[in-house]
Amino acid sequence: MVNKKTKIVVLGAGFAGIKTALDLSGDPNIKVQLISDQDSFRYYPTLYRTATGGNTYASSIPLTEIFKNKNVEIVNDNIKTLDRNAKQISGKSSYNYDILVIALGVVTNYFGIKGLKEFSYGIKSQEDAQELRDHIHKILMDEGKPDVNYIVIGGGPTGVELAGALPSYIKHVMKKHQLPEKRLHIDLVEAAPRLMARMPKSYSKAVQQRLRKLGVKLYLNQAVQAETADGLTVSGHDIASHTVVWTAGVTNHPFFAANEFNMSEHGKVAVSKTLQTEDDIYVIGDNSDTPYSGMAQTALYDAKYLAANLKRRAAGKKMRVYKPKKPIYVTPVGGRWAAVLWNQTHFYGWLGWLLRSAADFTGYHDYEPWWTASKHWIAEYEDEATCPVCVAD
Repeated sequence: MVNKKTKIVVLGAGFAGIKTALDLSGDPNIKVQLISDQDSFRYYPTLYRTATGGNTYASSIPLTEIFKNKNVEIVNDNIKTLDRNAKQISGKSSYNYDILVIALGVVTNYFGIKGLKEFSYGIKSQEDAQELRDHIHKILMDEGKPDVNYIVIGGGPTGVELAGALPSYIKHVMKKHQLPEKRLHIDLVEAAPRLMARMPKSYSKAVQQRLRKLGVKLYLNQAVQAETADGLTVSGHDIASHTVVWTAGVTNHPFFAANEFNMSEHGKVAVSKTLQTEDDIYVIGDNSDTPYSGMAQTALYDAKYLAANLKRRAAGKKMRVYKPKKPIYVTPVGGRWAAVLWNQTHFYGWLGWLLRSAADFTGYHDYEPWWTASKHWIAEYEDEATCPVCVAD
């Protein structure tokens, strides 16, 4: 008699979902199905580069490339509902599971601020990044009278990285199209008293000094109140701009509220010591209420842990307890410069940028063989001679 394989359905094709499916794919006791509404993997750490002239090959990897010759069924669907009793999820079609792993990621939250959803840009997806990039080109070329006022909202890693990349990129575009030189106005707005508020004060200070050196004006401890087609209202005063980029807010995926999951006070799904939230349902990555949730490194760590544990479970062995691992924080700010926090040690500059570059290669290699991963990694720098994001000041 042939033993029935355990069918594990992985919902979501981000860092956590893809790594879980990959690590489970070779187990003879398990059948893996990966369901996503996307046909490619978004490598989020490089999306800000895509928005500022980088190669899209560095930030988007087709799922068919990642899972080539892997024993994983890929399904394109937008899952809306969960039937716990039937052990079934549904979108355009319905899918049964023995074990469900959910790693859907987060969505943009505008906090109800008037005009933001209608007028601001974002960089959470390949499409967002391309739209921003096209917009920057359009307004710079508009009748030879470029709009040189840009506003980034949010002093977290994404906002800082984008603000640091914008000055060189915009100057590059203007020079390439032989536009008259004009002084750029790039503003970064943050509601907290300092940037990177979760980091040590010394880390924030170094990042702030670096941005100011690049010509970015900081609006700290300032609240965004509204946006129109012509500008932003911040703490009672108006800042003129046709390019406002919102990076300040995310919230958990609406799937969880729609299907009545048990949420923690942090707005994430409450999980056990094995990342289980209900019978045969596990939640990992950004959706899970764990100490370092929200980091790509944490999503990968969760995936590796859970895949190993589910293999143990399928083999009839006892599951191991989840032990959180503190990530290494690396924030690039402009060309060849990054801030690093590694446990209690922090350092800045070229060495930090080198560490980030190595981390990106490792990130690609987590999903693909080294020769394929290297192509995506090299794509970050293949325009290095002309791409100002990759060139030192």
